[in-house]
Amino acid sequence: MLITIADVLLPADLEEVRATLGSMRFEDGRATAGWSARLVKDNEQAREGAALTLLREKVSAAILGHEVFALAARPKALTPLIFARYGAGREYGSHVDNPLMNGIRTDVSFTLFLADPATYDGGELVIESVSGEEEVKLPAGHLVAYDSTSLHRVAPVTRGERMVAVGWAQSYVRDSARRELLFDLETAKRNLFAQAGKTPEFDLLAKSSANLFRMWAEV
Repeated sequence: MLITIADVLLPADLEEVRATLGSMRFEDGRATAGWSARLVKDNEQAREGAALTLLREKVSAAILGHEVFALAARPKALTPLIFARYGAGREYGSHVDNPLMNGIRTDVSFTLFLADPATYDGGELVIESVSGEEEVKLPAGHLVAYDSTSLHRVAPVTRGERMVAVGWAQSYVRDSARRELLFDLETAKRNLFAQAGKTPEFDLLAKSSANLFRMWAEV
C-alpha cells in the first residue's frame, strides 16, 4: 500500500520546522545506515541534541495526529525521526530499510517533504515493485507512506536542496494487505455515513471493520 497525505504540516508549522533546521548542524547520514545501504547513501542528517529532540516531538505529534495517517498505518509506535538534506549531486541508492530500528519493527516507511519542490530538481523518492517504479515528489508539508518491505531509492538532486523528515512505524496490523482492507472499509463506512447517516448498512460496516481490527491487531 502506498498513500500520499496532504497537509501533515501546515504552513506556519512548516516554516517553524525549516527555521529550526536552518540553525542546526548536520553530519554524514551514513552513520544511521545498515552495512550495505551505507555504500549507496549520500546525504546529511541533523545532529543529535536537545533541539533535534524537541523538533522530533513536534513533527511526530503532527504525523500521529493526522487522521489519514492513523487509519492507513494503524501506528503502534514510531521510530525517532531523521531530518535529512540532499544538496546537488547527492542521492541514496537502491536499498531496503532495516527490519528493526530502535527496537521497533518497521512495517510502514514514510517521508515528509519539507522543501518546496520548485526549489530543487531531482530528488524523487523512487519506490520499486514488480509492476515497475513509482516516483514521488510532493509539495512541502505532504507525506508519503509505503510498505517498509519495498526496495526504494532517492534520485540524484541536480539543483537546490531536498529536505525531508523520514521515519518508520510499527503497526498494530503487521500485514500490509490487511491494513489496506481496513483502510478501505473505514473509507467506505465514513462515506456511507456522510451520504445517509447512521443506517443499518453503516452499522454492519462498522461492525465488520471493528471486528477485523480486533482479530488482526497485535498489542
